[in-house]
Amino acid sequence: MGVVTLRWVDGLMMVGTDSNGHSIVIGKSPENKDEIAGMKPSDLLLLAAASCAAYDVIEILRKQREPMRDLKIECQGDQEVEPPYTFTRIHINYLIVGRVDPIKAEKAIKLSEEKYCSVISTLRPGVPITSSFEISEGKNQAESEVKG
Repeated sequence: MGVVTLRWVDGLMMVGTDSNGHSIVIGKSPENKDEIAGMKPSDLLLLAAASCAAYDVIEILRKQREPMRDLKIECQGDQEVEPPYTFTRIHINYLIVGRVDPIKAEKAIKLSEEKYCSVISTLRPGVPITSSFEISEGKNQAESEVKG
């Protein structure tokens, strides 16, 4: 397992670096404390869940030779209004473009969320996670929902 590092810059601004040396800015601007200059830590958690699932879904659908041309994932989390702002629910919506078989898409999402994605596996015991997906071939759109 790699090591990630977080470095305080100034005020509430930090720089996070992953185990491969890629960096992102996190937090608020040192000059203007009301200006968000980087990503919020809570958004990073949602991005971690979405990107972890995306890796799996892409790989599974590629192995099945499904003609996916694009994938966008919208991940929404509800949080308590008082500190520590605990997540109370997370919903992941997969927007798939291509002539992808809906049954195979649903199976790929379930495999990711229930078997392969370490982030979702870590979050699931404490946070209800649901998901849905839409497949668009262009003008036509099919919707299904997967409960997690």
